[in-house]
Amino acid sequence: MTASILDTGIKVVRNVSGFTVGRGSLDRLPEFVAARRAVAGANAKVVYLVDGFFRGHPDIVARLQPQSTDVVRFVDVVDEPTTDGIDAMTDDIRKAAGSLPATIVGFGGGTTMDTAKAVANLLTNHGKAADYQGWDLVKVPGVHKIAVPTLSGTGAEATRTCVMTNTKTGLKLGMNSDYTVYDQMVLDPDLTATVPRNQYFYTGMDAYIHCIEALAGSYRNAVGDAYSRETVNLCRQVFLADDMMSDEARERLMVASYLGGCAIATSYVGVVHPFSAGLSVVLGLHHCVANCIALNALAEFYPAEHAEFRTMLAKQNVSLPSGVCAGLTDEQFARLVAATVVHAKPLTNALGPDFRTVLTDAKVIEIFRRM
Repeated sequence: MTASILDTGIKVVRNVSGFTVGRGSLDRLPEFVAARRAVAGANAKVVYLVDGFFRGHPDIVARLQPQSTDVVRFVDVVDEPTTDGIDAMTDDIRKAAGSLPATIVGFGGGTTMDTAKAVANLLTNHGKAADYQGWDLVKVPGVHKIAVPTLSGTGAEATRTCVMTNTKTGLKLGMNSDYTVYDQMVLDPDLTATVPRNQYFYTGMDAYIHCIEALAGSYRNAVGDAYSRETVNLCRQVFLADDMMSDEARERLMVASYLGGCAIATSYVGVVHPFSAGLSVVLGLHHCVANCIALNALAEFYPAEHAEFRTMLAKQNVSLPSGVCAGLTDEQFARLVAATVVHAKPLTNALGPDFRTVLTDAKVIEIFRRM
């Protein structure tokens, strides 16, 4: 009997080793960094990979308290991470640091946190980022790393993957490994206070979508289900509230993001994420807004969740891009199909090993035409 593709999935789960949560918790970061310096030696540098948004906020960067000899780099977040971009950043950090850093601090949204995870792995493993796109290909523990999310929803602070697009192959895949998990985490909801409303909603919905897909799939376990159910509960409290960006709501969403990341670390996503990946690879849409556009077109697979999502959109008066696939060529639709159906694990989780009998080329194109 042939084993299911899902049998190669997660059997033993690693979580973030330690974290602090609450308003003002960013002030604990220098303490955590100092502890790593003490372990690594006085001459070891610390690498700070900071979301490019904070170039215009030197007051916040100053709160990180980097030393003059440390390495501070701003991460361009206009586009999502590519394998070539990760390779270039790793080469730069390797030269600037001179030796392995005491720790790497990823300060920003999912793109920045994924970049920090990938660089930490590549500093201790030979080869290029593209060599490690897949499951458990990283063989050597990466550099110690600390996550400080400034957006809530992607779960990048908790997951065992960092997602990158290989522009040569057109594949958007993760560096999926226990060594990718952060060692320390700082959850300070004050950092999300200035996020634009639409972006806050799109990113937050990633946590919701992770978990509705996991709960609807066939690869289930009691711990993952518990994480998923509480994540969905918290997202409902946030996105069905009158003010989704209140102090209390921002803290709830930050916790939901972390728990959603923990949930998906024990399971798989479903139909939404593969279609979202197609939108990102072919049309360049960012992951979270692409997820929302995809879910909006997938009511037949997630009817109750789709209806709730539409209620949340209306409640928060958030606009969703439409017509993103209007006027595409046959060649572009063919690329969308290829970039979607390549994600066999989540599609098997959602639809079974014969998912291609449901998602024929014509069906996939029909769904994209709705977007």
